[in-house]
Amino acid sequence: MTSERRAPLDRTRVADTALRLLNEVGLDGLTLRAIARELDVKAPALYWHFKDKQALLDEMATEMYRRMVAGTPLGPDDTWQERLLRTNRGLRAALRGYRDGAKVFSGSRFTGMVHAEQMEDSLRRFTAAGFTLAQAVRATSTAYAYTLGFVTEEQGVEPLPGERREGYDIDERARMMADYPLSARAGAEIFADYDQHFEEGLALVIAGIEARYGIR
Repeated sequence: MTSERRAPLDRTRVADTALRLLNEVGLDGLTLRAIARELDVKAPALYWHFKDKQALLDEMATEMYRRMVAGTPLGPDDTWQERLLRTNRGLRAALRGYRDGAKVFSGSRFTGMVHAEQMEDSLRRFTAAGFTLAQAVRATSTAYAYTLGFVTEEQGVEPLPGERREGYDIDERARMMADYPLSARAGAEIFADYDQHFEEGLALVIAGIEARYGIR
C-alpha cells in the first residue's frame, strides 16, 4: 500500500496556497487557520515560516511581483514612456488576477531582492534620458501609486474581472442623483470602461511628467 507524498511545507507552497485561497475568500477571510486547513496542516506549522499575517502578505506580494515580471515582456530599446506603460499595464493585470490583489500589494514589503533588477534597469533608462535620480524616482513612484490606487478603486466595484458588486448599477445611480445632472452623468466615467479610463489616466500621468521635467 502506498500513500501520496505531499510536497514539503515551505514559504513558496504556503504563499501559492494563500493566493489561490484569496480568490475564494478575499483578504478579510484569508486567515492563517484557513490556509492551514487548505494545506491540511495545523496552524502552528505556518508560524515556522511566517511570524504573522503581514509576513505572509509580504511573501504573497513578492510572489505576485515574480509572476508579474514573468508575464510582462519589456523591450530592450523602450523609451522611458514605453517603460512606464509596459510596467504599469503589467502591474494592473497582475493585481486584477486576485481578489483584493491591490490591497494585498499595497504597503507590503518584498521579502528579497526580486524587484532590484527591474528597478535598476528602469532608473538607468530614466537617468539616461535626462532625468536626475530624484526625478526618475518621483516619476516611477507616481505612476506606480496611480496604478495601485486605480486598481484599488476598480476592485471595489469589480473584485475580479467579469464580477461586479451589488450597488454599482449606473442607471440606478443616475436616477437617484437626478437633481445633480453632471454628477449623475459622471457615473459612467467612474464606474465603467475601466480599461479605457486606466489608459487615459496613465497617459495623463506621463504627459504631466513630460511637462514637469521637460523631458520627452
